[in-house]
Amino acid sequence: MRIRGDVFWSWADPTLHHRCHDETLDDGTYIDVRVRLSQTCNKQVFVGVYALGGMAIHEEALDSPPGDSMATALAWGVGRARRIATDAVPQIDHFSRSK
Repeated sequence: MRIRGDVFWSWADPTLHHRCHDETLDDGTYIDVRVRLSQTCNKQVFVGVYALGGMAIHEEALDSPPGDSMATALAWGVGRARRIATDAVPQIDHFSRSK
């Protein structure tokens, strides 16, 4: 069971169209990535990383750059969550990624 933090609860809105990816890594760390369309049709991403016992290690909500599809934003978020789970100190890179 995950213990959600304030970032998740501020971001969550079950009425909005969204897609999810959840995964348990080899060490038991759980990642939860969600992408949604806001009421103004902007894509927004939630990245959550949780310890084996469910405690939040890291949660963040970000806007996707214009033109990204939901699939692209979700894939970016999954990569970010995996990096956060394996790095000692997470750093926000706001969708700066190499193509």
